[in-house]
Amino acid sequence: MEYSILKFLHVLGAVIMGAGLIGVWLADLRSRQHRDLIRFSEAVRYINVFYDGIVVPGALILLFSGTWFTYKYFGGWNFIETPWLSGMIFLFLFEFIEGNTITRLYFVKLRKITQRALDKGEITEELEEERGKFLPSFTHYLDIPMLFLIIFLGVVKPENWDSFIYGSALAISLALFFTLYIPRLYPWGKKVS
Repeated sequence: MEYSILKFLHVLGAVIMGAGLIGVWLADLRSRQHRDLIRFSEAVRYINVFYDGIVVPGALILLFSGTWFTYKYFGGWNFIETPWLSGMIFLFLFEFIEGNTITRLYFVKLRKITQRALDKGEITEELEEERGKFLPSFTHYLDIPMLFLIIFLGVVKPENWDSFIYGSALAISLALFFTLYIPRLYPWGKKVS
């Protein structure tokens, strides 16, 4: 029974976190489509609501259930000998740390800068510069491909590191593509009429 409950919690955490990441992705895309400050600010607010209200709780459920799973059913630190599980844990920890430092903090800062722009009644140069930053956009676009890779590793359970390596390369390539393509589709970070 304990195994089934942990498995349910783990799947639930992945679903909640995935739904939140997709919500963040769509709200970010929507924010890039607007030069109207009110609409932009609403989209930015939704990004923060999705992160804080859905992604973080889902990640915490995954952290709890995954840690208990690893301790109880995979021999604790013995997970290092299992490529698919090691890959899942490494990618989750990387995304957890990156998501709560670079990406999430960027969106919190973006919300504050947007509020200052709202107070002035115009899109400010500070907002233009912040919106055009490369690294936070890249890490943001890396979230969903990495989640898909984590899920793939957990479902397929490959016995070697090939899937981890090729999947990571594919996830990084997709994130780089979106980081370069989306800003060209919806330009920010420069004056656009």
